[in-house]
Amino acid sequence: MRQRTVRACLAAIVSAFMALGASGPTRAQDGNAEEGAEVFKKCRACHDVGPTAKNKVGPVLNGIIDRKAGTIEGFAYSEANKAAGGKGLVWSENVLLKYLENPIAFMPGTKMAFAGLKDVQDRRDLIAYLKQYSKK
Repeated sequence: MRQRTVRACLAAIVSAFMALGASGPTRAQDGNAEEGAEVFKKCRACHDVGPTAKNKVGPVLNGIIDRKAGTIEGFAYSEANKAAGGKGLVWSENVLLKYLENPIAFMPGTKMAFAGLKDVQDRRDLIAYLKQYSKK
């Protein structure tokens, strides 16, 4: 029963954010990458980014912007994250802006045990920082 409820919740969330991505702007409001480097220190215990980045407790965040959820090779994602990716969830700037506010509420069943970044500017700055590692 619980798994069915989580799936239904996840499907509703993915649908809502897919609609947001399709109808809203494709990027978050401007952030400051230098400030984002400071914010990223909160993420560093679990995530890595940069040319020598490796999966840790969380996946590498290189290329996160516009990447389908749950798709880094060799990382053991939660079922919730894999299911979100299977349903088409892509980490656009706007989706990340919402996810980073409260990951557990955004994606019930995620393994990311982080309370989130309540300050919207911190989230924007973090996204600006991550964008540096998402350019193709």
